[in-house]
Amino acid sequence: MSAVSDTARVPAAPGNAVTQSFRDSMVVAKRNLIRMSRIPEMLIFGLIQPIMFVVLFTYVFGGSIQVGGSNSTQAYREFLMAGIFAQTVTFATAGAGAGIADDMHKGLIDRFRSLPMARGAVLTGRTLADLVQTALTLVVLAVVALIVGWRTHENLGKVLAGFGLLLLLGYAFSWIGALIGLSVRTPEAATSGGLIWLFPLTFISNAFVDANKMPAFLRHIAEWNPFSATVQASRELFGNLPPGFQASDAWPMQHPVVASLIWSVLIIALFRTLAVRKYRSAAA
Repeated sequence: MSAVSDTARVPAAPGNAVTQSFRDSMVVAKRNLIRMSRIPEMLIFGLIQPIMFVVLFTYVFGGSIQVGGSNSTQAYREFLMAGIFAQTVTFATAGAGAGIADDMHKGLIDRFRSLPMARGAVLTGRTLADLVQTALTLVVLAVVALIVGWRTHENLGKVLAGFGLLLLLGYAFSWIGALIGLSVRTPEAATSGGLIWLFPLTFISNAFVDANKMPAFLRHIAEWNPFSATVQASRELFGNLPPGFQASDAWPMQHPVVASLIWSVLIIALFRTLAVRKYRSAAA
């Protein structure tokens, strides 16, 4: 232990601290992307659940759920997809936490801390690699959605902005996963801890049903849920709000794009700070 601690005090390479942190983060991100490319089943299994949700909700529940005063399967399909996309990017949180917990369990963090590198680079690199994997998953899922009949009704710029907000939310939640991964002892615990709070977060929202039809106390939670803000913003940017749909008077639902940006930035700022602090104490 003393040898590792002494090595950890090797002075950092000269140069601007921000530049070094960025360079170190890119190195760690590349390492994780190479590792992911060698385990393609991670991406495949990550796609199975959202594809199942698309098929089940579209063909099993689609004609039974009313949105905007319509029971049309097509209207619900377009209403649904933003929720499925958002659920997919947030559920990647569990994988991020499990990956970091696995690195801690195998002692990889001890090897990283023996190098003259920025402490936050290990976590930043990991979350950036997870963001790339999430983006690839979204591309495949969007193709599947087009196959089953999903369509957008806005220009390309707005559609890309909608996907950008989804990826920003996924990146923000990956920092929550990083904190969970650093706080538990095993990857299995990180996976469980990363999923247990995501289910109520995603289902007490406007992802799958119109939140206006929920009981009052649940409706207020759904309206101020950061997940709901991103879903609503994506629907507007995709042009997927069904005819006759009326958003609630809650501020996040009236200004979903701004609300989504604010929520995501706040989550990143808070949980990145907590995760880096936890990493420093865990690697001390």
